[in-house]
Amino acid sequence: MSSASADFTKYLTTMAGRVDKALHRFLPAEKIAPQTIHKAMRYSVFAGGKRLRPILCIAAAEACGGDAERAMPAACAVEVLHTYSLVHDDLPCMDDDDLRRGRPTCHKVFGDGMAVLCGDALLTEAFYILAETQATPRYRSDVFIKELALTSGSRHLIGGQVMDLEGEGKSLNKAQLVLIHKAKTAALLTTSLRLGAMAVNATPAKLAALTTFGQALGLAFQIIDDILDVTQSTEVLGKTAGKDANVDKATYPAIVGLEKSRKEAAALTKKAMDALTVFGKKAGHLHQLADFLLARNY
Repeated sequence: MSSASADFTKYLTTMAGRVDKALHRFLPAEKIAPQTIHKAMRYSVFAGGKRLRPILCIAAAEACGGDAERAMPAACAVEVLHTYSLVHDDLPCMDDDDLRRGRPTCHKVFGDGMAVLCGDALLTEAFYILAETQATPRYRSDVFIKELALTSGSRHLIGGQVMDLEGEGKSLNKAQLVLIHKAKTAALLTTSLRLGAMAVNATPAKLAALTTFGQALGLAFQIIDDILDVTQSTEVLGKTAGKDANVDKATYPAIVGLEKSRKEAAALTKKAMDALTVFGKKAGHLHQLADFLLARNY
């Protein structure tokens, strides 16, 4: 491993640890009544995720000249909200999966009803945490709330899930698939970056650059997810492999093939990196994150 790779691995580990420490502080303790819901929330949040979205949030803050602590409430909020979406996605009435991050999904451990309530609680908790973000000269407190609300609602995250469900068993074209991926995946990745930047009072130009970066990176991320679903095992992925094909879900490999999917992911990653020019060397971790996501195998 090169020195640069070792430094980046250390960065990921360090930031994930700091995020976990903050999440432990923000989330209700298991002993708080009713204990079952708080156990389910913590079980789902601390299931061993990569902490990609909060790390992107923090790296965006750093690229704009800020520090991790200023962006930490926003970073934790996007991770908690992301976890809610996974808990609900895994339900039998949605994607119906028994594994998430290598262990039984929330509804397999706590039951369907409790998993629904766990997701509801995590969604609400995300905004409670986000409200801890300090206003800046450019961005009032309500701007942060509106940003995450718009992304998590029917126009983006939930809308993407709706289109995903409605598209099962149908012959979708590439444009329709891109629309789903933009809403279901790219939107929250982009908002993670935007919230980190806004938390440190980023200029409009830098916020716009991070938006372009996030949209391209988010699409590349989902294409790689689609590829991994058909090329990796359940053990490597930590979730059921081949799930998309089993429910006849539209994916990039199914529509354009594996090789073209890989080329498109690489082209989108380059587009994302090109958007970072305005940050110079301060965007080093964002460049490394983009490379890491393109090359990942889980």
